[in-house]
Amino acid sequence: MKLLYPILANRYILWVLLIVNLLGTIYGYIWYKPQFDVTPTIFLPFVPDSPTASLFFTLVLFAFLLKKNWPIIEALAIVTLFKYGVWAVVMNILTLIVTGELPWQGYMLIMSHGAMAIEGILYSPFYRIKLKHIIIVAIWTLHNDVIDYVFMQYPKYGALAIYVREIGYFTFWLSILSLAIGYYFSVRKNSLKLTIY
Repeated sequence: MKLLYPILANRYILWVLLIVNLLGTIYGYIWYKPQFDVTPTIFLPFVPDSPTASLFFTLVLFAFLLKKNWPIIEALAIVTLFKYGVWAVVMNILTLIVTGELPWQGYMLIMSHGAMAIEGILYSPFYRIKLKHIIIVAIWTLHNDVIDYVFMQYPKYGALAIYVREIGYFTFWLSILSLAIGYYFSVRKNSLKLTIY
């Protein structure tokens, strides 16, 4: 793992990742447009889960390029990247199991969201996250689950609509796991506190 640190800190790599994540974020918001059209304005910030997660990480990378740390954004990034990365992989695999088929976009989403879940953790040695940041992110993350599965603003996967209660239950526990992952990798385990400079 230590061999990766100089590569991760390389400014060229940071720029490439920033551009890739920014383009993915834009594509993600476009993908959500049909749902935006039927979403009450008050819920709009909580609907585009994955692109908002990649936006957080794009901001983290931007801060790194400025030789800065924004701990609350780093905490939001590691937790939401893992949560929605894993969530999208599971939902697309579940769609394949339920329907027996998956369009090419589904396979693209599996790969891109799998990478999302990994990249946030890979950069954890560079974060400056404290427990207070994880607590704030816990409020955001669990509140988002309430918006999704109590106010029914969850991402729409047509074939899985009949399983929305089970998906909501899974999502809640995935949130808890994601918060634990964020805490473990960026608060408990992170004694390196590497810098990009």
